Formats: sequence, C-alpha cells, structure tokens
Amino acid sequence: MKDWFTIAWRDEKVVLLDQRELPEREVYLELEEPEAVAVAIETMAIRGAPAIGCAAALGIALAAMRSEAATPEDLIAELERHFDRFVRTRPTAVNLFFALSEMRKEAERFVATASADATVLRRRLLERAQALLREDVASCRRIGEHGASLIPAGSKVLTHCNAGALATAGFGTALGVVRAAAARFGNIEVLANETRPLLQGARLTAWELERDKIPVSVLTDGMAADLMRRGKVDLVIVGADRIASNGDVANKIGTYSLAVLARAHGLPFYVAAPLASVDFGTASGDSIPIEERDPSEITRQGERRLVPRGVPALNPAFDVTQASLIDAIITEAGIARPPFTESLRAQASQRD
Repeated sequence: MKDWFTIAWRDEKVVLLDQRELPEREVYLELEEPEAVAVAIETMAIRGAPAIGCAAALGIALAAMRSEAATPEDLIAELERHFDRFVRTRPTAVNLFFALSEMRKEAERFVATASADATVLRRRLLERAQALLREDVASCRRIGEHGASLIPAGSKVLTHCNAGALATAGFGTALGVVRAAAARFGNIEVLANETRPLLQGARLTAWELERDKIPVSVLTDGMAADLMRRGKVDLVIVGADRIASNGDVANKIGTYSLAVLARAHGLPFYVAAPLASVDFGTASGDSIPIEERDPSEITRQGERRLVPRGVPALNPAFDVTQASLIDAIITEAGIARPPFTESLRAQASQRD
C-alpha cells in the first residue's frame, strides 16, 4: 500500500500532492478556494488528464460547499462562473470536460426532484465528486488487468511522460498496466523518457516506480531510436489526454515521435486510457485543440536562462499520434484494436 496520494477531500479542503516539487520534496497543498484549485491545474501542481478531471470536480464541490446560496437554483447559478473557470484551465484533456459534465448533470438531476434544500445539493455534489475519484481508481485497475496480457514476462517497456498514479486518482493508466504486469510476472523493467521540457518522466514516473520497487531507468528523449535499434526495447506504452473517435491520440509532446520509431523498428505501440478520454464528438486528431504553454518553460530553468535573450521558443504541450501507428488502445472495457472507430464505439456502448 503506497503511503502517498494524488488528490483527496480532507477537512473541507481539496488536498493534493504538489507535483512541481517532486522528486525532491513531498508537499501537499491544502486548497480552500475553488480558484486555488483552478490555478493548481493551470500551473501543473496537479496534471494528467484523469487527475485534472478529478481536481475540477472537487473544485466545483468546494465552490458549492463555500457558497451561501439559499436555494438550489441560486447555488447552480453561482456555480456557473466556476464551471466556466475550470473549462478554461487546460483545453486538451477531455477528462476535464467529462468530469465537469458529470457534476453539472448531478445538479440538474437534483433540481428535477423539485427539492428546495440547497444544503442537500451541496452534499450531493461533494458525493458525486468523491465518487468520480473512486470510479477513476477502479477504471485504472481494470485497464491494468486488461493491459497486462499484452506485456510478456521479462519485457523492457518504454514509456513517455507520466501516466501513473500521479496522473490519475490512483494506480494509473499506462503505469497501471505496468503495475499489473509486474504483479503478475515480477520481472518487468521500465525505460522512462525524461519528457522535455518539464521532465514528468524523470521526476514523476521514476519517483513512483522507485517507490513501488519496479525497476526503472531514465532516458533522455533522444535515446529511444538507438535503444530500439539495439534491441533494448520490447514495446511502448503511453497514456492519452484525448482520443478522437477514429483512434487518433493526443498525448504529451514527443509521443508521436515514439510511435513513428516503434513502427520503424517493428515494436508494438499501445495506448492506455479510460473511455472518459475518448471524445466521440471529435472525428480525428486534426480537430483536437493543442495547448500552447508559456515559452519560459523551455527558455529558462528556474532563474537560469537556457536560450539567448530574444530567441523565441515553441512550446506545444501535446502532439497527435495517428491511429494507423497504434496497435491497441487499452480501456477499462478491454483491448480495442483497429479499426478504432468501430472498436471504441462498441466498448462505449457496452458501458452505457
């Protein structure tokens, strides 16, 4: 049992592990205002598509609990500005919009009962947010169970960014598969791309796998091709921030490069994500909005300047990997194979 957590509701506050401080310090932020939760998402104190959704849901619950609105209608009207605020935090991760939609549906269901008790609505919203956290953990465990069948004993698994417990409410997506495979075979080794520019692989993936005593080595992002050529990689598995209905995947910048390299070297390339990450309203990756972050994440390291003054830097947070480069998408409903337009829709219909 791990002795840390990603996000929780404690003492009327949203409490989360500040991932900007890892691996040097384990600092928990105790957030008492919904705006502080929104800022934590924007500044990547909490990150990873499922975790962002959970944080936004708890942020809405926090706004409701702090509201003094006397009626459910007044409370819902007051919450609208908080919904709008969370929608603007990070545009690519579709789990954010899924979680906010679930919170809105909960409020609408309550009003439909014609209850006049705003206090009960506050409690219902908090219960729904907490349920979303539990559902995420359960979903990740099912993803792990399904995906473990794709990881042969003794595999050297290359991953990118962090798609572990830190990126979810617990257990993880891509790393959930690794955890499940390691529990089954006990001899899985992970190669973690450092993941420029914020080093989520080096700082976060390595941190949580080391805590789990799963062997992990950190690579610079430019090492993957040579390691594949020398037979040092058996497969690649990554998470996803948004999956289009055709199976195109938006994930941390650098994912597309790995997919191309895996195809060139004849290696399996897998994506692990909950069905909440599938955006059936988006036909292909060409329509997925890609977040552009502050160039200073590239041009500076703390107080130190890395790029000459006046030289611009590009900083897209994500890229899109075409479905044609993906061998399977692992969800809580099972293993989806191409054509993903059919297999993902079939999984979603089973869930509904």
